Amino acid sequence: MKLAVITDSSAYLSAETLQREDLFVLDIPVNIDGEEYVEGVNLTAEEFYQKMAQASELPKTSQPSIAKLDEILTSLKEQGYTHALGLFLSSGISGFYQNIQYMVDDYEGLTIAFPDTRITSAPLGYMVESVLKWAEQGDGFESILDRVTEQIENTAAFIMVDDLDHLVKGGRLSNGAAILGNLLSIKPILYFNDQGVIEVYEKVRTEKKATKRLVEIGKEAIANGNYQITVIHGNAPQKAADLRQLLIDSGVATDVSIATFGSVIGTHLGEGSIALGYTPIV
Repeated sequence: MKLAVITDSSAYLSAETLQREDLFVLDIPVNIDGEEYVEGVNLTAEEFYQKMAQASELPKTSQPSIAKLDEILTSLKEQGYTHALGLFLSSGISGFYQNIQYMVDDYEGLTIAFPDTRITSAPLGYMVESVLKWAEQGDGFESILDRVTEQIENTAAFIMVDDLDHLVKGGRLSNGAAILGNLLSIKPILYFNDQGVIEVYEKVRTEKKATKRLVEIGKEAIANGNYQITVIHGNAPQKAADLRQLLIDSGVATDVSIATFGSVIGTHLGEGSIALGYTPIV
């Protein structure tokens, strides 16, 4: 078996992983005030948050290109690949997953699977890196599918946003609720539900209490397992460092990574957002 792994630019991946020949990444463009950018090509995460703060309206993100995916899949057989596994951002925040299912049986000589990851960002990146590692050590395609499915079923991310306005603009919260929430200093904790849709998990008064609650959620969730734990932030490195230290001091984990929200999820959550993501190590 020769396996190609395909993902999109919402996945948080190391520079070393991005250099791999068996990894193919579909760009997700973001439009800011009429200008189109691709993170990692002509836009850094830091530049995205600067431009979003100065923009006259909320940035708009597009789906990855189906034509580009077709181009990749068409070329794989010539390169000696026998299998392809596509891990893309959650179907709950993009229609891309539904739009590509017809492609699974369209390429003769190539076995293809597109499971719904129901997540994005660092947990998605960790799934991609896990699959590459399993393929490298000689695991079969069905075994890899089973293992990544186990990861998908037991992965979660809980998010605290700094500003409720982005949730209103993104249609995830009413304007009245946002005004009331801001007046009462409510910090909603969001999460990816079982369908991969971002929903409100709890409403907590004050940022300090919400941060403490994130630690409690993490402690409860990963008490009986081995997980890759990541703190993810929207241009808020000090908040991320503080939450990481709290997780370590509370005995949740001894090893906690830090990652950044890119333009895709950052558009919806806004600057200052922070999240706890965890994925099982299988």
